[in-house]
Amino acid sequence: MTEILWRELIYFFYYFSIQAEQIFLYWLIGIALGSFISVFGREKIHSLFVRMHNTKIGLFGVIPASLLGIASPLCMYGTIPVAASFSEKGMSQEWIAAFVMSSILLNPQLLFYSAALGKHVLVIRFAACFICGVTAGICVKLLFRKNAFFQFSKFENMANRDTDPNPFLRFIKNVGRNIRATGLYFLLGVVLSALFQRYVPRESFADIFGSNRGFGVLMAAAIGVPLYACGGGTIPLLQTWLQNGMSLGSATAFMITGQAMKITNLGAVKIVLGIKHFLFYLLFTVLFAVLSGLAADYIFGI
Repeated sequence: MTEILWRELIYFFYYFSIQAEQIFLYWLIGIALGSFISVFGREKIHSLFVRMHNTKIGLFGVIPASLLGIASPLCMYGTIPVAASFSEKGMSQEWIAAFVMSSILLNPQLLFYSAALGKHVLVIRFAACFICGVTAGICVKLLFRKNAFFQFSKFENMANRDTDPNPFLRFIKNVGRNIRATGLYFLLGVVLSALFQRYVPRESFADIFGSNRGFGVLMAAAIGVPLYACGGGTIPLLQTWLQNGMSLGSATAFMITGQAMKITNLGAVKIVLGIKHFLFYLLFTVLFAVLSGLAADYIFGI
């Protein structure tokens, strides 16, 4: 019994070390990049969005709004107060919807993490999140033309923690908070990935999420909700799943529903949307995740 236990521990640490070595540098650089943009670039990104208010681009504004949402380094609880301030300045709600949706799905740090999954996943993730933001803005414009979509007054503002007068110390403190926020999830992701490689047969996983792609996309969209806790923490799992036969479409569906419908995000979304609009958000997210997953499988065929 002891011999078997030691053998399994050796196998586990073997898979663990390989997985950690493959993605640790991406995690570290991603944290530094996210903190740098948060400390030195956040206000510039948001001021660009405000300056859009003086233009006459109309509905086409959802395009730069979605791009700026991706560029914004804030989490959900930081994005909503910023979006509320945009609303107070008279920004159109379709622009705000595009900004918020893409910001929920992606940020510079998570985008850099995704580079560890290969160029195809990186391109798909960026394109899907950008298009999702644009589509959300268009839907809000067409379906909620006469009604306010957001209820920002119900959301309590979150204090800015980057207040140290020394820019370098602000950056270091932000890095520290970033590590504390993502480190445990990153470690958990590597552990689960090592266990998966050791104990889950490659063939059975490929049958569900690879060869049977339509069903695989639906399944991936479903499991994204309970399994997705942190963007960085899912990168090791996704890397292993892709290596074991998961299609790019299934990975896409998982990334969208997981990021948009994780529990920590849903609470904030429900507050600012109300129950009816919240249900619309859920339906929109699931439909977009499935359709984008099917499209990714069709276009790339990998």
